[in-house]
Amino acid sequence: QVQLVESGGGLVQAGGSLRLSCAASGNIFRVSHMGWYRQAPGKQRELVAIIARGGSTSYGDSVKGRFTISRDNAKNTVYLQMNSLKPEDTAVYYCNADIFTYGGTEAYWGQGTQVTVSS
Repeated sequence: QVQLVESGGGLVQAGGSLRLSCAASGNIFRVSHMGWYRQAPGKQRELVAIIARGGSTSYGDSVKGRFTISRDNAKNTVYLQMNSLKPEDTAVYYCNADIFTYGGTEAYWGQGTQVTVSS
């Protein structure tokens, strides 16, 4: 059984910072890509950032230059440092990871963590 557990969400004023964490646990052989997505009320889920196991990254246009994704392969953990937050960043943030277990490779999702940015 594999789980992704997120932490670090909350309420912050515009211009502030938050750091999200997501740890994968269970019968894991290898974690490939890890990433963050978000979904605001009434909107589709969108990519925030993704990081490959080797460290290459990709960001959504709306967060480039403000957010930084990183990972610790030894801990199967991915982080999202969010700076210069804006009210439009308000959403539920979901962790995603491609995980190889002895049963094969699947995409897993966390339960989501709320980020609210007040103006």
